[in-house]
Amino acid sequence: MSDKILNLKLPLSEREALSLELATIVTVSGLLFTGRNRFHIRAIEENLIPPIDFNKINCFFHVGPVMKQTSKGWKIVSIEPTSSIRFERYSGSVIRKLKLRTLIGKTTMGPATSVALSEVHGIHLTKIGICGNLLAHQVKKVHDVFFLDELGKTEATWIFEVEHFGPFFVDIDAYGNNYFRKLHDKIRSRFSVVNKFLDIPEEFSFTDVD
Repeated sequence: MSDKILNLKLPLSEREALSLELATIVTVSGLLFTGRNRFHIRAIEENLIPPIDFNKINCFFHVGPVMKQTSKGWKIVSIEPTSSIRFERYSGSVIRKLKLRTLIGKTTMGPATSVALSEVHGIHLTKIGICGNLLAHQVKKVHDVFFLDELGKTEATWIFEVEHFGPFFVDIDAYGNNYFRKLHDKIRSRFSVVNKFLDIPEEFSFTDVD
């Protein structure tokens, strides 16, 4: 993992997405949209999506923001990324449907998402040790909100303009490679050596949580 932070301009181009290696540390600048459970379910099961030009706003931030309405407009209290893996059931279909180039969330995602990202040449970014309160200060403007009345502030789709938003790192690249899956496989390959060093019997087995 490099210590250099690369700032990505949104919407991310296919060429730049393909150039990014796993574990590259990045920030993003430009427009993004938010969504959680209801966005995924409605987009796939009901064919209901907000009226966004997804060619121009092509970064999907997995978050349920804490928002406060003031006399000057909407204020972001916190935007802590939510765990992306919980959307794995629908994510591949959403990526293909909207041809998404960038996903941002917490934790990694599964094989269905990796395959879909490799098809559209998109990436998934995961958070690095920064809390949602600090991320809120990197949002320069709240541009719009969709489905606020029916879904509420947390599940509504917000359009944010961000600048040097992050840092995050590339955990799934545009070829479908997954940093955490590779790390998992590397660790598994060393089990026999570790077991021998610790005098753990060959017949011993760990609980499989895959």
